[in-house]
Parts: sequence; C-alpha cells; structure tokens
Amino acid sequence: MNPEVPFDVTSYVSAVLALYLGLPETPLRVTAQDQKHARQLRDRGVPLRIVEAAFLLASLRRLLRPADAPPLSPVRSLAYFQPVITELLANPVPENYLEYLRLKLRHIAGRKITAEVQKTTFSNDR
Repeated sequence: MNPEVPFDVTSYVSAVLALYLGLPETPLRVTAQDQKHARQLRDRGVPLRIVEAAFLLASLRRLLRPADAPPLSPVRSLAYFQPVITELLANPVPENYLEYLRLKLRHIAGRKITAEVQKTTFSNDR
C-alpha cells in the first residue's frame, strides 16, 4: 500500500468527495457512482495529493478556456477527472505545485463569480 494513502477507506473516500464537491463546476451532491469511483481510487493506491492536483488542474483547464471556445457540458461525475489523474500518475507534479494550483483556482474562480454577478446586475439595469 502506498504510504501516502490513508489505510481507512472511509476517510479517503470522504476526503476525495469533499475535494470534488468543493470545485467550482461540480454537482452539489455526490452519487453512488462517485462514491464507488472514490473507493476505486483508494483501492488503486492513488495518493490524495494526486487526486487533488488532478481536480484542480482539470478545473483550471475548464475555467481558462478561450471565451470564444464552444461551451463544455457540465461535470456530472467524479469519473470526469480520471484522465487527468492518469496523466499525473505518469508525470507527477512537484510538491509545491499543488499550492500553486489551489491559489490559482481561488483567484480564477473568484474572478469568474464576480464577473457573473456583475453581468447579471448590469443586464437587469437596462
């Protein structure tokens, strides 16, 4: 077993699901399939820092798409992040990169929320 993966399945699954729900473009609730997928990540020995980095990186890639790009469909499942988890398992990021991703997502998500609020406010003024 990977030393970076907690032995307790419940703690690992809870941590993965909390990270997932904390992302800006994910559903408000998890499904049984999401829980199963989180258990599978634990069974495979995927470290939580890899899971979190994949969640953050995929979210940033979505949020930083060009404005003229076609819209993406909503994230409906934790499985959406599997390709990025696989990518990071093959090419791990430096330890300090996780903190960079956290800060970047907070900045970008905050800016996007502010822009949406302003757009809604100004649209109703006319």
